[in-house]
Amino acid sequence: MSLDTVKHAAETPDAEQPWKELGLKEDEYARIREILGRRPTGAELAMYSVMWSEHCSYKSSKVHLKQFGEKVPANDAMLVGIGENAGVVDVGQGYAVTFKVESHNHPSYIEPYQGAATGIGGIVRDILAMGARPVAVVDPLRFGAADHPDTKRVLPGVVAGIGGYGNCLGLPNIGGEVVFDACYQGNPLVNAGCIGVMKHEDIHLAQASGPGNKVILYGARTGGDGIGGVSVLASETFESTGPAKRPAVQVGDPFQEKLLIECTLEIFKEKLVAGIQDLGGAGLSCATSELASAGSGGMRVELDTVPLRDSSLSPEEILMSESQERMCAIVEPRHVDRFLEICEKWDVIATVIGEVTEGSQLEIFWHGEQIVDVPPRSVAHDGPVYHRPFARPSWQDALQADDAGKLARPANAAELREQVLKLVASPNQASKSWITDQYDRFVQGNTVLAMPEDAGMVRIDAESNLGVAMATDGNGRYAKLDPYTGAQLALAESYRNVAASGAKPLAISDCLNFGSPEDPDVMWQFAEATRGLADGCLELGTPVTGGNVSLYNQTGETAIHPTPVVAVLGVIDDVNRRTPVAFAEEGQLLYLLGDTREEFGGSAWSEVVHNHLGGLPPQVDLGREKLLAEILVSASRDGMIDAAHDLSDGGLIQAVTESCLRGGKGARLVVPDGLDAFTFLFSESAGRAVVSIPRSEELRFNDMCGARGLPVTRIGVVDGEEIEVQGEFSIPLSELRTAHEATIPALLA
Repeated sequence: MSLDTVKHAAETPDAEQPWKELGLKEDEYARIREILGRRPTGAELAMYSVMWSEHCSYKSSKVHLKQFGEKVPANDAMLVGIGENAGVVDVGQGYAVTFKVESHNHPSYIEPYQGAATGIGGIVRDILAMGARPVAVVDPLRFGAADHPDTKRVLPGVVAGIGGYGNCLGLPNIGGEVVFDACYQGNPLVNAGCIGVMKHEDIHLAQASGPGNKVILYGARTGGDGIGGVSVLASETFESTGPAKRPAVQVGDPFQEKLLIECTLEIFKEKLVAGIQDLGGAGLSCATSELASAGSGGMRVELDTVPLRDSSLSPEEILMSESQERMCAIVEPRHVDRFLEICEKWDVIATVIGEVTEGSQLEIFWHGEQIVDVPPRSVAHDGPVYHRPFARPSWQDALQADDAGKLARPANAAELREQVLKLVASPNQASKSWITDQYDRFVQGNTVLAMPEDAGMVRIDAESNLGVAMATDGNGRYAKLDPYTGAQLALAESYRNVAASGAKPLAISDCLNFGSPEDPDVMWQFAEATRGLADGCLELGTPVTGGNVSLYNQTGETAIHPTPVVAVLGVIDDVNRRTPVAFAEEGQLLYLLGDTREEFGGSAWSEVVHNHLGGLPPQVDLGREKLLAEILVSASRDGMIDAAHDLSDGGLIQAVTESCLRGGKGARLVVPDGLDAFTFLFSESAGRAVVSIPRSEELRFNDMCGARGLPVTRIGVVDGEEIEVQGEFSIPLSELRTAHEATIPALLA
């Protein structure tokens, strides 16, 4: 692009500009001209184009997302909510925890390794920018059909990128999911989450206040990688022939990020910053406009002082670059020398690129010429707001009427046994150890629980053993059948998983993955899912601290299943009282908590055995979920249970298989009165868990459940080296282990 100064732009109102090529709509370009009272310069156009993209501005989703703030009140634990880099909650003993989940979907399809690696890097910097030390990461992932050739390209690259970046940072990967479905073919979902820990007094916010304070850019040099990357790429659908746009995907350097982390934490310790922002999507355009918008004045930036890897970059490209491992800090003049000294110690490049002004404008200069003069809020926070049309899809009723209850069930015990083996060997239910073994789950020595446990858990205080747990869940099949209920089921499962580990659920973050917002069917799914999530959080008392929306996950006319992923954070006073999933002690009693109904819509059984998706998903009773969680947390704290596993995908038999294989002990099961063996094993009714109880605790546990009104049924005992369903079949653990563990390596060999 040619250099257009502010003065020249005012004098040449009719000059043609590439607003359409930059992803802006005609009315958006007209609105920019209205705000500025003239046409934008090339640099201003670049800034508005990336900051008003779907990924950065939430222009199609914000009218629905406001429910999270309006409908769901903050609880006593909430310290920082929606609007900052990440939410922050109080976990006691003076500690605060910040956590968030974000998407890096489209870049990871284009270039799986770097797309996934920089997704981890970006979420880690979001956590760091809040003032916290990052302590763990998680990775909810969705891929196309397990046997599709392109899955062999995308999955290994994504896993290697997550492991390569996270392992180099020394951050344990403690949780996540891996789901296969043909709907994600060409639109894999790479969601990344991070947890950080700090003291209350160490919380930092993204704002630029105090005229005369310096703006310091530090970290890696700015290059040509990722120009318009996630901000533009994540705002476009893919055509059936391939990506519509192929900007360079960001390139990550985890060793540079590790230096940046340690450098930043030392700067925080000496209290040298007045405000801070990481550079992720939209790069300097985002950091400068958001800092100035959230502050009390304006900002002046000398763009030609930015350290570059490529001297040929234009001002517009510098502003749009999404090069990784960069941060922007607001520093009082008296602290600048010490700030730069610490950066030099850590071999981190740091440059004063501007200062906070008394005015109200964001002004950017290039070799003395003014190229940007904008109200920062118009760039960062007052972008377009779309009330996209939405309507219940014409096909929704037929989909729900196609009831899974009509599917043929096993005719005898032999078929029942065969279907159990088929289920536990299916790609979505099989062991993911081929994947998780590539992640360092125990680096730093504070990991207490990690995959394949129900929730990841880390110790955050070595003396008191205070800890936090996090689980991420989402079932696109349920949400396809009913987006409102599907979102609540994702919330309920994540909430239940945290409680099953012994931690008390506190708050949530979300990553909402959907197709094109320009499709009324998709927008209806989005509206229903956000409404369901907001209503669910209100009932559970878990505020939404922040999150991410990823739209345009669509190839041609084919959208992904609506996939709201929910991360629940919980706290546990003493990690030594955690509850694992493994059945480890022979003779312990197995109890089923909750009610089992004939619920197979969207179930793993209907998918694996019949390749069917139809009917209604399981019912949600959030009052029951809350009660179940209270029982699980209390029983863990009081030493009544030795193992717990939530029941979700695959039902009871999947949970029991995983617990038996994890502990190396078998189980003898008895079908309860009133249930047939098929429903007992495969139903996916929500609000349930299976627990193992020492015989000495049986009476106390039953009394607690009875007093609280939670249905509880004794279903068997931990025993032997096989899973036996009395009167039906038995399967040796060795046979189950082979079926469960062989699938993924064989698919990816």
